[in-house]
Amino acid sequence: MMNDKTLPKIALGAWSWGVGAAGGDQVFGNHLFENDLKSVFDKAMECGLNLWDTAAVYGEGTSERILGNFAKGVSRDSVILSTKFTPQIASDSENAMQEMLDGSKKRLHTDMIDIYWIHNPMDVEKWTPELIPLVKSGQIKSIGVSNYNLSELKRANEILGTAGLRVSAVQNHYSLLHRSSEYAGILDYCKENEITFYAYMVLEQGALTGRFDTTHPFPAGTGRGDSYNPHLKELEQLVAAMKQIGDVHKASPAQIAISWAIAKGTLPIIGVTKVKQVEEADAAIQIQLSNEEVKRLEQFGEQTGISTLREWEQEMV
Repeated sequence: MMNDKTLPKIALGAWSWGVGAAGGDQVFGNHLFENDLKSVFDKAMECGLNLWDTAAVYGEGTSERILGNFAKGVSRDSVILSTKFTPQIASDSENAMQEMLDGSKKRLHTDMIDIYWIHNPMDVEKWTPELIPLVKSGQIKSIGVSNYNLSELKRANEILGTAGLRVSAVQNHYSLLHRSSEYAGILDYCKENEITFYAYMVLEQGALTGRFDTTHPFPAGTGRGDSYNPHLKELEQLVAAMKQIGDVHKASPAQIAISWAIAKGTLPIIGVTKVKQVEEADAAIQIQLSNEEVKRLEQFGEQTGISTLREWEQEMV
């Protein structure tokens, strides 16, 4: 199992890299490939941000392929690769998980994945046991589950426990607008059981960066545009509070959102497509928010009254 001491304070996400179903163009309105992203990868590695999160389903493998083309240029022990098995795209084969993992390994140019996740809790009883031989054969180093509620997480841990294994990472939607994993006791369970809680969508796909408002909406016809454009007015007060606190710390709203997630004991996953975003994320690690600032941010987050639950997610409480 991976030692948490080897993990940086944040992970970098490659969901918006590449194009295709559930990929960068459809979800984010991006069309980004190796030429656009090599400098982003290089800057991150230079900063010591070497934990990269992707999935076989992102852009039908193009996200993994781009990341793999970069990762093969550095020593394998200098990069931490996190990717996912998505039940919804699994074949009917008896070896569906092994087959999807094989595809990921090939695209990522590696014979071992550091953190392998079950992406959604479609059938905990069916899929959890499939992870056991993958760990035993050395193909995956540690096990994660994503979008699981507390009872599903506990059940996965029971199943793995029969083989002397355990869940070592949880990856759920968690932000100032979406704290259901906290309300459901999942964060507390993770702390008690030494499970790293990865917070995805900490920036709500850009809605908490301060770059978008009623006069500067998201690109129309994209997943994030459809989700956030109707709520830009309600977001303005929260973003204003983030800017005020940011002024005290000489930080952007995005950096405040990142430092809030770290202050809550989580490991945020930050999607990066530009060198500047890597530098911002790296600097956010140094920000120390006071308890009072954390509470103030959360009050404004609750006051927006927005639900940012997305179509692939379940309510945790």
